[in-house]
Amino acid sequence: MVLQAIQYEAASADSPPSLRILDQLLLPHRTTYEQVSTCEEAHGAIKQMKVRGAPAIAIVAALALAVEIGTAVVAKKLPDSAEVVKENLNQRLEYLKTSRPTAVNLGDAVGKLKIVAKTASLRPEATPDSVVQAYIAAAERMLIDDVSDNKAIGEHGARWIEENTIAGRRRKQDKSHELKVLTHCNTGSLATAGYGTALGVIRSLRAADMLSRAYCSETRPYNQGSRLTAYELVHDHVPATLITDSMACALLAKEGDDLAAIIVGADRVAANGDTANKIGTYSLAVLARHHGVKFLVAAPRTTIDLSTASGQDIVIEERAPEEVTRVKGPKIDPDGRIRVDEDAEVISTAANGIDVWNPAFDVTPADLIDGVITEVGVVVKVDGHFEFGSLFDQS
Repeated sequence: MVLQAIQYEAASADSPPSLRILDQLLLPHRTTYEQVSTCEEAHGAIKQMKVRGAPAIAIVAALALAVEIGTAVVAKKLPDSAEVVKENLNQRLEYLKTSRPTAVNLGDAVGKLKIVAKTASLRPEATPDSVVQAYIAAAERMLIDDVSDNKAIGEHGARWIEENTIAGRRRKQDKSHELKVLTHCNTGSLATAGYGTALGVIRSLRAADMLSRAYCSETRPYNQGSRLTAYELVHDHVPATLITDSMACALLAKEGDDLAAIIVGADRVAANGDTANKIGTYSLAVLARHHGVKFLVAAPRTTIDLSTASGQDIVIEERAPEEVTRVKGPKIDPDGRIRVDEDAEVISTAANGIDVWNPAFDVTPADLIDGVITEVGVVVKVDGHFEFGSLFDQS
């Protein structure tokens, strides 16, 4: 069974499109899909992290608006003017953009969809319905393109690791040699339309019989690694081991050359290569440099923001203190049975009254990154600098 975080059905003759998302707050113990029919519902789901991962956020936002306006079409409640429809779309897109400011993919999608709506509204034959249909087609195309882009990222990343790491070259010649990787947070089918970015590279390594083991870090405080990445790895039968964030240094020292790379995703890559990603990424990059392990960022071109000069210009979201001081999960019986059918309990894990700093992301300096894996190839530094401009000259 293919793991899907986003389930979308296009409109039929007499019914609007529909969108369901996997509520990731309930994973890994409960698999529950939630209907999303309005922009408000999408905004709330993104803000509450029922859906997360920069690519998935952008797609859910785009498709939620497609469902909302598709429903208006079926109900015959569209405005009378193509220009008014365009303005309404722009306002709704701007609202959706506020749900997760650090994720550049969302802003990129909003910008592209605004252009689609504007172009459609300026056609001589433009009607309210034609503007709506142009928008819906563009949003649906984003869903399709994300999966194919992720598979390309996986293939490029796997090939680069095979050719540019000690473990990769040894494993290619003799399958008795170990090739292991470490990943952080969740960058798989749950964070994208499917397959994944950094986890897509791991899937491609596995498919090529290059991977002997994947390690995933817990990723405190929201535990995306233990709840989501571990869930995906178990689902796909990938040999995998979970570690806490603080064990990474010991792991790198223990594994030596067998650990080929640390592969992470990104919420925003600045023009100079500085990368905003889940908190704890910067620490892993420092450890990788000390231990001589390749540190790779896997992200589609939509995550690269050439308008942001460096990491100093990236806005870092800060989240509620309770995410650090509390843990939520189901009860476990003395016999080990997990009570998945009951409501989860919230447990306090910190002293009352302690101040908490809870940034959702950190910024890894470009000089600690060995390569950025995109759907059109792996970008490495030339004379110590990343140059991304040529990526956008390719179709």
